[in-house]
Amino acid sequence: MNFEPTESQRKLVAMVRDFCLREVKPHAQEWDREERFPREVVSELGELGLLGMAVPEELGGSALDAVSIAMVVEEIARFDGSLALTVASHNGLGTSHLLRFGSEELRQKYIPDIAAGKKLAAWGLTEPGSGSDAAALRTTAVRKGSSWVLNGAKMFITQGTVGEVFVVLALTSPEKRQKGITAFLLEKGMKGFSQRPLHGKLGMRSSDTAELVMEEVTVPDDHRIGEVDRGFVDTLQILDKGRITIGALSVGLGRGAMEESIAYSRERKAFGKPIAEFQALRFMMADMATEMDAARLLVHRAAVLCDAGKPFTTEASMAKLFASEAACRAAACGVQIHGGYGYTREFLVERIYRDVKLCTIGEGTSEVQRMIIARDLLES
Repeated sequence: MNFEPTESQRKLVAMVRDFCLREVKPHAQEWDREERFPREVVSELGELGLLGMAVPEELGGSALDAVSIAMVVEEIARFDGSLALTVASHNGLGTSHLLRFGSEELRQKYIPDIAAGKKLAAWGLTEPGSGSDAAALRTTAVRKGSSWVLNGAKMFITQGTVGEVFVVLALTSPEKRQKGITAFLLEKGMKGFSQRPLHGKLGMRSSDTAELVMEEVTVPDDHRIGEVDRGFVDTLQILDKGRITIGALSVGLGRGAMEESIAYSRERKAFGKPIAEFQALRFMMADMATEMDAARLLVHRAAVLCDAGKPFTTEASMAKLFASEAACRAAACGVQIHGGYGYTREFLVERIYRDVKLCTIGEGTSEVQRMIIARDLLES
């Protein structure tokens, strides 16, 4: 196994880092405070090819491998978890579902604009009463001639109000529960389709989150994505890959907490010397570094398997589980090392501490990941 990034990967990460230092780091705190989605910066990411990372070149994408995508998401998360979440969800959920299971007509019509960042993609699975329990999904799609009529609501949808293209999961055979779910493509502005922004989140505050409401929304059958009743099976594959990017996002946040803490500990003095000289804090930083390196290796292992076309469900769950929880520990240590200042918005670790918690919830909670891992152990 080669642990060294390729020359193209090094250049890619350097480009992302330079962009974030110039365009993201100076403004991220303000975006967070105002709960403002940074449209102008997201558009620039599209121009850099970072909103179509997994899209083939013939459809206007960058055609990056999973390892490179993980590196990009990690680097952005080092500076702003919200922006990294926007990039991860746009590339890994709505875009990925349409790209992998949509018809050639849908792909040709929507993917180029999505890859360029002219249209943002969103993905709707979670509902007000249905999160980890997909069988409790209640949004319905009833066939009427050559169309479907959708009714229901989706909750906690990333890019929910700023998105233009939505992949929505609905029950087409309610008696089959999760085996009777189908995916559909909706566009902003469709009659009966509305978005309601959600504010007051603990973290990831400049990532757009909304509730989607469908009231007698008519969707033509050619906007169906994949086979009827196969939507949830397809969804599992989308989630597997998405867990790699959430793992990478976690690593970036944890790394940010560690790097900020190291810098602070060298400058802050107590009892006449830099606090970096105190063994208790050194041990904290050693644990942070060790766990972040281990998390990155798990993320990259899952990404390598994905790129090789091999099964990676369990490995993606392991990566997402460990990385998200290790990043939470790193963020807590970061606040502790900063002391009272770490409890204020003056320092980045406070925002990281709030942002990182989502990583243990989104794309399947830690408990769901443990269920997946244990099931594989017991069935193998």
